[in-house]
Amino acid sequence: MTHNVFFWLKENTRDNKFETEARKLFEIDIVKSGSLRKLAGTPERPVTDKTFTYHLCLEFSSIENHNAYQSHKVHHHFISGCKEMWDQVVVYDSEII
Repeated sequence: MTHNVFFWLKENTRDNKFETEARKLFEIDIVKSGSLRKLAGTPERPVTDKTFTYHLCLEFSSIENHNAYQSHKVHHHFISGCKEMWDQVVVYDSEII
């Protein structure tokens, strides 16, 4: 299952601090894999949202592992340490069919 989180950071945010803290989430043992992404340099299209600052993509081997991640201390540390940096967060969770 994939946990996709899109962040819109405030203008005065230090990107390197956010990136460092977000990458710590990859070290959680139940996270199968993770990546931190920025906007791709693709052409403008009506269906493309180019407003977000970061996209965090985490893979889990099961929904149960995802649910455990939600209460993991490292995840809570990330939220408490970084929530003042963002204006908006949107989550899209999906699984293979």
